Amino acid sequence: MRRRVRKQRKAPGIMLSPMIDMIFLLLVFFIVSSLNMAEIKTIPIRLPVAENTVVVNNNNFTVTIKKDGSLYLEDQPADRKSLISQAKAKQAADENFAVLIRGEADTEYKLVIKLMDDLKGAGVIRFGLATDVVGEEK
Repeated sequence: MRRRVRKQRKAPGIMLSPMIDMIFLLLVFFIVSSLNMAEIKTIPIRLPVAENTVVVNNNNFTVTIKKDGSLYLEDQPADRKSLISQAKAKQAADENFAVLIRGEADTEYKLVIKLMDDLKGAGVIRFGLATDVVGEEK
């Protein structure tokens, strides 16, 4: 009489390749979504639209000018005198100090120039003007 030889059945293995693929997919998703959520703290305004823009993320100071001439530093209201003094102090501390000016689309040109002139008088030499990209107009 023959004995039956029982084969040991192996436990099903965990396939790591699909799991690693899913982990990388989730990682990429969270990195891309966190980059889109990282916006500068500012008040919402309608920016003018331009076709040829360059995205620069190394500004130190974001100033918003609304249509009525009110000024905001980041997302807080600011008066011109304190804004200029803060910019002067930061310029003295950092030679690569830059100011990003966000002028509302309907803001008078002379308000933007006046702010730039005041900042230039305080010693600030690096400026940027914020715009929306074509196709993103609200």
